[in-house]
Parts: sequence; structure tokens; C-alpha cells
Amino acid sequence: MQVSIETTSGLERRMTVGVPADEIDSEVAQRLQKASQTVRIDGFRKGKIPSKVIKQRFGPGVRQEVVGEALSRSFYEAVSKEELRPAGQPAIEPVKDEEGADLEYIATFEIYPEVELQDFAQISIARPVATISDDDLTDMVENLRTQRASWDEVERAAADGDQVNIDYKGTQSGEEFPGGTADASDLVLGSGRMIPGFEEGVVGLSAGEEKTISLTFPEDYHAEELRGAAVEFAVKVNAVKEQTLPELNDEFYEQFGVKEGGEEKFHEEIRSNMERELETAIKNKVKSRLMTQLQDLHSVDIPKALLTNEIQALRQQMVGQFGGAQQMDMSIFPDELFADEAGKRVSLGLLMAEIVKVAEITVDNDKVKGFIEDRAAGYDDPEQVVQYHYSNEELLNSVQSAVMEEQVVDHVLSLAAVAEEATDYKGALTPDPVVEKESDESAD
Repeated sequence: MQVSIETTSGLERRMTVGVPADEIDSEVAQRLQKASQTVRIDGFRKGKIPSKVIKQRFGPGVRQEVVGEALSRSFYEAVSKEELRPAGQPAIEPVKDEEGADLEYIATFEIYPEVELQDFAQISIARPVATISDDDLTDMVENLRTQRASWDEVERAAADGDQVNIDYKGTQSGEEFPGGTADASDLVLGSGRMIPGFEEGVVGLSAGEEKTISLTFPEDYHAEELRGAAVEFAVKVNAVKEQTLPELNDEFYEQFGVKEGGEEKFHEEIRSNMERELETAIKNKVKSRLMTQLQDLHSVDIPKALLTNEIQALRQQMVGQFGGAQQMDMSIFPDELFADEAGKRVSLGLLMAEIVKVAEITVDNDKVKGFIEDRAAGYDDPEQVVQYHYSNEELLNSVQSAVMEEQVVDHVLSLAAVAEEATDYKGALTPDPVVEKESDESAD
């Protein structure tokens, strides 16, 4: 087999491969000979069909089959011989495919980039440190009460924080506009669900009262045709309801799995959940900061094939969020919508793979076991959940990948500069703001 390689651009390679004629022709002859013993053709006895007839009838199809197999086999033999790692499937262009002549074709493909790891000591990470105060616990309990609050109808004017049931009709220059009308709609005043001024305009109204509110849509409103538009809303209040919080008693505690121990045990459970949430939030924040700095520290060429695959994966993920509609027009989600995120994911994946290789990191089975057991702890039958994880290859691989990622993070952190960052509980739980990279072009 003859192989020659040309670098066309960046990661793209153009490889010319020649497969000896006898490899193809001998395999075709063998298959035709085998076929002659089994096929049936009118006018000939089984096993007595002349080879010329067999070749004439089946030769082209058999050769096509053999050539297809030879293309696939020889390509992977060639890239292995040349120590190349193709990223994605090659585009194959046959150059010569004739009986009695060497098979020759050109394969164009991209390879995985060479990733040069930098000194991780250049990475500086701030690890949040926080404790859960009594006020944090009180706030959490109040949040839980709010989540299970009831709304009771009252005979008074609506105030901020009340829930109103309203009918409303929006018009622009006397004409109704799309999305501006609703009947029997529940609205919590002060929630900010409606455009600025709407909820404030309802405050002070009682059940049965009507009012016309003149407003202007924000300039950044999502519907372009309504940006900055002057409109009127005719509003009728059907009912006013105030929020009633549940009492802190045994009945309330049982909703959170606390059947004995009263308030003290309930507070213990809530604090324990908050501590787990805090630990997870800190771990995720440190990981996010680390990944950002890893990408900033390295420049990675991204194969187009990998980028395309990741874009498709993100698109499918978004379709799933819409219920996985089979008839959905995929063109409403253009590649550009996912390109940046896909690029980050691919480059980070390549970086992580290189760290695993260089640091010779192997998955820690004890950590995998601990990960699964922690996940199973919240179920009625933890042992059954554990067994299911180990019996489901896809699920187990997912856990192993997550553990491997944690091991990579721990490895890099052990070499990076890590300093503690004092914060409070709410601050630790709040994700870091997304910082957009400055453009290389300066504004005039």
C-alpha cells in the first residue's frame, strides 16, 4: 500500500492511498467463485454456471462491495501507519478504480490538534469560604413557607405583594396587538412579570373595578414591533387575594420528611441540606473559574467536524427542552446560535483529554462508587439504585466521566495558586457574572 500525505491548511490533511490491484481482484474472484456455487440462473444447473456469466451478472456489484471495504480498511491502516488521529469522517474521492490496475483514492480529513499544556502555576483561583448563619437558616425557612403559601380572597384594595385575578386588553392606536390580551389571569403585584408601570397601575384597585393604564413598552422589549410603543391596557380586577403562610408545626415539618423531633430536627435537616447545597455551589464555582482560566491560558485549534457535532448536540438539547417535537423546523435554530458555546466545549474537552494523557490520570473506582452511593442515598432503596448504575453501561460511563473530570480539576488545582475568598452563604450560591472578552478592535 502506497501512502502520501499533504497538509492543505491548519488541521486538514490530504492523503493519497494506493491499494495493489491483486488485493482487490483476488478478493473479487474469490467471492464470485463462492457465489457460483449457490446462485441460481435460469438455463443453468446450480454450481455449473460458467464463470464468464457469473462475472458478467454479478461482477460489478461484487467489485463495488470489495472496493468499499478496501477503502475503509486501507484508510484506517494508512492513518495508523502515519500516526495520524482523524477528527471526524474523511471525504473520499476515488481517482482510479479499474480491474487490473491499483486502486487509488484521495482522502481529505482533519486531525486532532496538538495541545501544548502551559504551566498550571500561572492559574490563580479564589475559593469561596462561607458559613451558614442563623439568619440564613431563618430566610430559608421563610422561603419554604412562601413556596407552600395559600392565596385567600380579601375584600379590599390590592396592595403590593397581593395576587390579583384580572382581565386585560392592550391596544396600540386603538388596535389590539398580539399577546396583549388575557382573561382571568393571575398576577402577583411586584413580581415584575409585566412591563414597567402595569403592576403599579393595578395597585389600589378592588374586585369589580376597571381602569385604563397608559404605558410605553421598553426600548429593549423582545418583540421588535412593540419596542418604545405607546399603548393602553384596559384592566378589570376580578379578585384580590393575599398570601397566607403556613404555620410552623408538625404538619408542616412532615412535608419535608421530619416526622419526629419537631422544630429542632426540622432545623437540623434544613441546615444539612443547605450545607450540601453550599458545598456543591462552591465546588461548581471553583470548577467554573478553573475552566475559564484553562481556556484563557491555552490556544486550541478546533477541528470543524468536532465543532459541527457539538453544535448538533446542543441543537438536539434545545429541541428536547421544547418537548422534542418531531416536526419542529430545525432551521429556527441556526448554527450561529450554538457556535460560541460549542467551541468552548470542544476546546475544553481537548484540553481535558490532554491533561488526562500527560498526567496519566485513570478513573478512581472508589470515587465512582462513592459518587453512585451519594446519588442513591436519596432513594427508598439505595442498594437497588447502586446495582442499576453498575448494570447500565451507559449510565456507569456517564458517572465515570464525571468522576474523571473531578480528578482532572483536583490535579490542576494542586498545581495552581488557590486562595480563600471570604463570602456569605448567598454570595457563595450566586454564580459568577459572565464576562465578555473585549474585542481586539478598539473603538474610534
